[in-house]
Amino acid sequence: MPEKTVNKLKIFNDPVYGFINVPNEAIFDLIENPFFQRLRHIKQLGLTHLVYPGALHTRFHHAMGAMYLTTQALEILRFKGHDISDEEALGLTQAILLHDIGHGPFSHALENALVHQMNHEDLSEMFMHRLTEQKHQGIDTAISIFKNTYPKKFLHQLVAGQLDMDRLDYLNRDSFFTGVSEGVVSWDRIIKMLNVVNDRLVIDEKGIYSIEKFIIARRLMYWQVYLHKTVIAAETLLSSILKRAKVLALAGDELFCTPPLKRLLGKKYYKTDFEKDTTLLEDFSLLDDYDVYASIKVWAGHKDRVLSRLCLNLTNRMLFRIEMQRTPFAEEYIDTIKRHTRRLYDISHAEADYFVIHGSTRNNAYDPAVGSIRILSRTGELTDIASASDQLNIEVLSKTVEKHFLCYPKEVVP
Repeated sequence: MPEKTVNKLKIFNDPVYGFINVPNEAIFDLIENPFFQRLRHIKQLGLTHLVYPGALHTRFHHAMGAMYLTTQALEILRFKGHDISDEEALGLTQAILLHDIGHGPFSHALENALVHQMNHEDLSEMFMHRLTEQKHQGIDTAISIFKNTYPKKFLHQLVAGQLDMDRLDYLNRDSFFTGVSEGVVSWDRIIKMLNVVNDRLVIDEKGIYSIEKFIIARRLMYWQVYLHKTVIAAETLLSSILKRAKVLALAGDELFCTPPLKRLLGKKYYKTDFEKDTTLLEDFSLLDDYDVYASIKVWAGHKDRVLSRLCLNLTNRMLFRIEMQRTPFAEEYIDTIKRHTRRLYDISHAEADYFVIHGSTRNNAYDPAVGSIRILSRTGELTDIASASDQLNIEVLSKTVEKHFLCYPKEVVP
């Protein structure tokens, strides 16, 4: 009996863009891979749902949306006469589909909690190399585009740049699911205005106002959603929980964990460890939000008072109080908060560091270091958005804004 043919040209119904086509069978096979399917279980915005209850969308949603926008950009650039081969189109689509595959549980909230001196881009590249071993078509080109070693540099700019499809999707998608309308941008018009000059992605002059709106939307979304003070307080609490769990695990405490989480908590692993031992990446690929949150629910009853208190606070949404200001907090003030916290919980000076955390966060809406946005006039002249715009003070928007924060228990009265 002949083997039944699988229909791989599927259609997804996306809440943001409507119906999304899978462009070809190679992309379908990549989507079906367990490494990619894992993204269904990792929230795009970490603990942001504790502030915006609708923010429960996943990295899978985002990757699929970014893939769709990339296919639209390819169609426009080809229509405008730019030479992009089928192999390059496949590699680019795979690169954007896989650009976040290295994210761990709760996305950015736990970026360095389980592995050390590695970011999700490093892990994404490792996953891509593993996929080449599984004989997925075109991944070598995808890796080259992802790492910006491919000769056509504008292809990398569509994956990671000032106007990449990653940013274009997450602004619209995160705006949709949080209900923060300030993040909505004209993604379709921006894509239609894309062009390439001297191997560099540019914007046709008619699209300048959409770009201005894009820059403003990004600034507003960072302070209103991504760096919302309560989100910072929640993710600081989550980070403290994993730090305490790791200290206990390294000391030999048999914490309740799924097997892959137990392994990554039981030792400090660095990039060289992942390169030497391929099973580490396999274990990492089994981790998602559920592993961590199930453990936190159990740890809430742990005999260690610090771990149990932190976990109870998170599961019951008793988040840290947070103060934010433009200048660093005085050491005397931080010491006073720690002293009150030690008395409140009857804990040591070192243990108070899990409850009183200070740091800083930065944001700039337009970062020329990533690459400036160039506007293409009707006469063929290229102008930086900073001088082409008559509405925005790009110099101000490109300036990094730094805010310092101090988190501590709400029961503590300074």
